[in-house]
Amino acid sequence: MVSRSQRSERRTEALTRERIVEAAIAILDAEGERALTFRALATRLATGSGAIYWHVADKDALLAAAADHVVGLAMDTVGASPDPRAAIREIALALFDAFDAHPWVGAQLSLDPTQAATLRFFEGIGGRLQSLGVPEGARFDAWSACVNYIMGVAGQNAANARRHPGEADRRALLGAVAERWGRLDPAEYPFLRAAAAQLPGHDDRDQFAAGIELILAGLAPAR
Repeated sequence: MVSRSQRSERRTEALTRERIVEAAIAILDAEGERALTFRALATRLATGSGAIYWHVADKDALLAAAADHVVGLAMDTVGASPDPRAAIREIALALFDAFDAHPWVGAQLSLDPTQAATLRFFEGIGGRLQSLGVPEGARFDAWSACVNYIMGVAGQNAANARRHPGEADRRALLGAVAERWGRLDPAEYPFLRAAAAQLPGHDDRDQFAAGIELILAGLAPAR
């Protein structure tokens, strides 16, 4: 007869850090950061909280590991293009899609810029700027512009999507904003009046990609 302690040991042996992180990601995606507790994780994994603590020190470490995992998977899909500009586009869109699918990731990356996958992202952008021949004196500024645009816009888009889930909610929100813009004084706000017609139906990913193109267009190689 197998004792309870033996069954517990076997269950703990079967529990891996990867399984814990994957279960945490599932909770985060479905219910957000507040729902991620070691009790909820233990229930999902059919184990005890102590077994989880054996692999992960605390919730902050768990969130960091989950974000690192998501960004690592995104980075695994990009970077093969020999054209540095094309590679930067691929990295940017891969991160946008990762943030869109996992809206909690952006906030976690900003908390610890030394995570392995984050370093890969940073180096992926910086290395391509070197390959483009961006002058050394301007390279850090160019890198900062690219990285901050990608993380900022992708993160903000994901946050907006979480606050207003569903295409109907998004269209209703943007439609209401566009209606208010359309009533602005045309002499004081000519641009916003004109942009009101484009706001409700615009595609966030396409607009994000257009911003990357503007940044890339401004990158000049060393002479």
